[in-house]
Amino acid sequence: MGDSAGIGRAADAVALRPQASFASSPISAASRFVAADVGGTNARIALVEADGERIEILDYRRYPCGQYPSLTTILSDFVGRQLDAGQPRAAFERMAIASAGVVLDGEVNNSNLPWRISLQELRETLDLRELHVINDFAAAAHGIQRLDQSESRLLTPCVTVAEAGPALVIGPGTGLGAAICIPHPRGTVVLPTEAGMTAFAPGTEREIEILHWMQRHGSRHVSTEQLVSGPGLVNLYQALCELEGTRPLLRAPAAISEAARVGDPTSLEAVLTFCGLLGSVIGDLAVISGARVVHVAGGIVPQLVEFLPRSTFHARLVDKGAMRAVLERVPVRLIENERLGALGAASWYLQQRQDRISR
Repeated sequence: MGDSAGIGRAADAVALRPQASFASSPISAASRFVAADVGGTNARIALVEADGERIEILDYRRYPCGQYPSLTTILSDFVGRQLDAGQPRAAFERMAIASAGVVLDGEVNNSNLPWRISLQELRETLDLRELHVINDFAAAAHGIQRLDQSESRLLTPCVTVAEAGPALVIGPGTGLGAAICIPHPRGTVVLPTEAGMTAFAPGTEREIEILHWMQRHGSRHVSTEQLVSGPGLVNLYQALCELEGTRPLLRAPAAISEAARVGDPTSLEAVLTFCGLLGSVIGDLAVISGARVVHVAGGIVPQLVEFLPRSTFHARLVDKGAMRAVLERVPVRLIENERLGALGAASWYLQQRQDRISR
């Protein structure tokens, strides 16, 4: 890629202060690499320095995906800025990228991204020696192991201590992602999922009406993430407006949550319905995975966290028949560190490198 000449430096790339170091001693420049977390709304890019199990984020920037023509452009901008700041070129020859979707025929297949991701284009344009793409929630699952408890908020006040066992990581954002962490003597096994693609399961008469509304509007397969995500909140609001015979005036999740905050009845019903559905989905996935703790990774939930106690969130979470007694002991925590995905991609890369060395 050279020094990225000709790539525009967008003013809307958000630079954030480096995270507190996970390392206490100097590390060679050869151990630096790029870790990225690419979502439907933002791409979060980090320059990482690592040695063994230690990780330090040297620089971190957030890029709005819709304002760039490709991931290649975003990464070129990031690398160019670092080279201008005097970082060695070798630090950018290896990248670990967390992204929703799956890799098929050399491309990331994800309907929530504004552009395709071509692995060959990334390798050639950025002159990479190593390129790894992992599921975004698999990365998040690796990342939670490096967070302090102070970087999360408890959503189940009466349940604080997690029993030993698997952990579930879930996040409704542009879509709905989830992964399962399974303890293992040599570390942790992470199982990525496409939980957002499962069929939506209504639990009330109102939700059955919403399901029928989705089907009338062209959704033969109504997936869970069509209602439990940022766009899903908009779908809920629009469905409820039509069911009430009113005109939907709002088009964005933030506008709906703000309207709910000031007392708009349809917006409030949409938000409370969303919270109840989120609890139900978490409960279902916890039963399937045997999870003993749940981590909710960002997305839209921070905008709605004040509504959770007013909703059926926890009641729906534990209302799983004979599994109620088990789920009542499962703490749910909201992650409040937006670097989770990039940190997790870096952690995954280090584990893979260590596994290769030990073979």
